[in-house]
Amino acid sequence: MAEKKVENNIKLDKRKGQYILKDEQIIKRQIDYAGLKGHETVLEIGPGLGALTFKLANKAKQVIAIEKDPRLFSYLKERIPKNVELINADVMKIAIPRFDVVVSNLPYQISSPVTFKLLDSKFERAILMYQKEFAERMVAKAGDSGYSRLSVNVYYKADCRILEAVPKEAFSPVPEVDGAIIELIPRPSPFYVKSEKMFFNVVEVLFNQRRKKIKNPLMSFVAKEMKNRGNYSKSAVISILQNLPFMDNRVESLSPEDIARLVDELYVSIVEN
Repeated sequence: MAEKKVENNIKLDKRKGQYILKDEQIIKRQIDYAGLKGHETVLEIGPGLGALTFKLANKAKQVIAIEKDPRLFSYLKERIPKNVELINADVMKIAIPRFDVVVSNLPYQISSPVTFKLLDSKFERAILMYQKEFAERMVAKAGDSGYSRLSVNVYYKADCRILEAVPKEAFSPVPEVDGAIIELIPRPSPFYVKSEKMFFNVVEVLFNQRRKKIKNPLMSFVAKEMKNRGNYSKSAVISILQNLPFMDNRVESLSPEDIARLVDELYVSIVEN
């Protein structure tokens, strides 16, 4: 069964990532990790039945809780304290109001897009629940089995660490995988890139073919970029690739800084020359 009946005759749908954290001690630790001082505006995405919401309201000046499901929104609307602004919306389709701190048990299905939407906002810190495997990819380093596009892009934008693993039995209904609480603190990138757009595009291209040597996926990328600029020739593509570093490596062996160096040299060859 994909659904589980809970209080007030509301059914949680596992297919929509609706899992309620029921362990009170873990909820308490989540709030402790946030280090709230009492003057902050706290964002919560997917408050569900309010397990976090009501406790956050006791610690924060204001809570902005964004709930997509109209049933859960209606349930909360009748119960929330006055310092909670409850919004019935899909967080990926709205402009998020200003906030200082994020504390959320995120719907697992939107983990990646909502993380990067948050990182495009200005805030101090986030305490977020993810699937454990996803959290491990967020903090993975070059050479780790979970090292991925996600690892590089998160590292570019923020400091990230896993605070604790959470057993799946702490949720209702019980999901198929364990969770993990992470701390995410935005910061300036630890390295410079000439073009962020090209950096993120190359990261995507390389990790989409992570088992191949870098020169293979880059050949198509360079050819496309040169065609877009009207200066394509096969010999020019080959010449550019011959002068780039790491061509016989696989991307999983390169640090984010290595990838940045590669992209900067690529940018010079394609755009600045």
